Amino acid sequence: MAAPALLVLYGSQTGTAQDTAERIGRQAQRRCFRVRVEALDSYDVAGLISEPLVVFVCSTTGQGEPPDNMKNFWRFLFRKSLPSTALCRLDCAVLGLGDSSYARFNFVAKKLHKRLMQLGANAIVPVGLGDDQHDLGPDAVIDPWLAEFWLRVREMYPLPAGWSAQSDDFLLPSRYVFDFLEADLNGPEKAAERQTPQPSRQHPFPARMVTNQRVTHPSHFQDVRLIEFDIAGSPIEFAAGDVVMIAPRNSTEDVELFCRLLRLDPDQHFTLRSRDSAPLPTRLPKPCTVRHLVERYLDISCVPRRSFFEQLAGFAASDLESEKLREFSSAQGQEELHDYCTRPRRTLLEVLQDFPHTTAALQVDYLLDLIPEMSPRAFSIASSLHAHPGRIHILLAVVRYKTRLQKPRRGLCSTWLASLDPQTGEQRVPLWVKKGGLTFPSDPEVPVVMVGPGTGVAPFRASIQERVALGRRGNYLFFGCRQESRDFYFQAEWAELMKAQSLALFTAFSRDQEEKIYVQHRLREQGTLLWDLLVNKTGHLYIAGNAKLMPAAVTDALRAIFESAGGLSTSASEELLAKLERVGRFQSETWS
Repeated sequence: MAAPALLVLYGSQTGTAQDTAERIGRQAQRRCFRVRVEALDSYDVAGLISEPLVVFVCSTTGQGEPPDNMKNFWRFLFRKSLPSTALCRLDCAVLGLGDSSYARFNFVAKKLHKRLMQLGANAIVPVGLGDDQHDLGPDAVIDPWLAEFWLRVREMYPLPAGWSAQSDDFLLPSRYVFDFLEADLNGPEKAAERQTPQPSRQHPFPARMVTNQRVTHPSHFQDVRLIEFDIAGSPIEFAAGDVVMIAPRNSTEDVELFCRLLRLDPDQHFTLRSRDSAPLPTRLPKPCTVRHLVERYLDISCVPRRSFFEQLAGFAASDLESEKLREFSSAQGQEELHDYCTRPRRTLLEVLQDFPHTTAALQVDYLLDLIPEMSPRAFSIASSLHAHPGRIHILLAVVRYKTRLQKPRRGLCSTWLASLDPQTGEQRVPLWVKKGGLTFPSDPEVPVVMVGPGTGVAPFRASIQERVALGRRGNYLFFGCRQESRDFYFQAEWAELMKAQSLALFTAFSRDQEEKIYVQHRLREQGTLLWDLLVNKTGHLYIAGNAKLMPAAVTDALRAIFESAGGLSTSASEELLAKLERVGRFQSETWS
């Protein structure tokens, strides 16, 4: 009797949904299922009509948008031409991963579940809504949801006589086999595929770093850089609001430490073979060196997820390490894991150092099962091609902070970029561009109000440069920072534009007086002006910056303005805000 089939499809932006999908895939294998785990856009969606059982795992990005690797699937599924019985043979389950601090919490999962039901699919369990804000993270929802899911699935597909499931700590075969080459190879490593003309994650453009300038005062606590890249000779084009994606690299020190821990020669070449037709990583050269794999592919600086401990426990070489790893990978041990790993931001490399016997017993074939691929980092483009042809500027805050661990925590990409000095030699950074979450009006008569405190001003510098170059006035910028003398980005540039009457600037320096003043206070002060711009002149308003407190404070200020300057009731103010957002005249791009 053939094993039942399960398809796990995921839409993942940062890797969390992919990690959860792969965890479900491993559980399915141990329960005697033939399982496939694929990104939604890698799957031929027309095949859904013949799939018996599918689990969808998806995150929500931005303002309720699907992740990049499920957008094509999303568009297809919401075609109005699809009949209401299209998926009547499909048994399915939807698991969402989100953050309840955002207004559209798990919006994609909820909408996907509803659409599947409209197309006739049968949900075998209610939609699961994992929440990053829970003390134990999304696993607080995922664990009981999976328990219910497997209970229902086993009722539908009982094990045949003589078959038995493996326990959840059973170590499955690795997805890949490393074939090490006996001799070093001469010449450069060859790319997995031919270079394509349009830069992408698989084929980034190696942009030359032109300048790397600190723009905060030397005494300021935050190191912020204005970095300029030369993209001349590439087909890269972009507009204000777009983002540049950068592939980071692990430090030489970390690469060498990792190789010592696992007794690997960083200069040895290898090729990969796949087990069970698993697709080979497209970003690795053929052949590849261990150094390239660790420096540019394996995310050894990430804070490891529970699944890492689950798989690492399979190599435990001492009773003490085995007990601790199995505790961290159990549902009951999640509070302990949070205290050990998540709260202090302990890295995967540091965990390997804490479990030396297990690390020494690791089999190299499991590296790509254990360690996730590094995710690219997104930065708002802070320049316009109209003002800086063949160039991309970014405004980069170098991430560095303390936890209870002795060694300070550092952002992987920002630390690497800040370390590059174009004055000491040519520096190349792999990058590509994608559409951002902000789109600006094409009508030259429409005024634009931009609220961008701190590095949130980056996309608005691009917009202002673009609009000024095209002769568009009606540019209003609300900028906030701590002190005028320490972190007032682009001060001289704004002064020139104000002198030319191309920009109206309103500033809030929160620490330059006894009482803290923020951008929301400046908005309230300009209530009459904003009411005129947004209502009488059908202007657009944009917010960019830290997602923690600012967006809510700005939104509250707008409601108050609509009530005071416009004379609207509380409910009418809410309706106006919702309408502005619905028609694209109130947009935000925030990050945590």
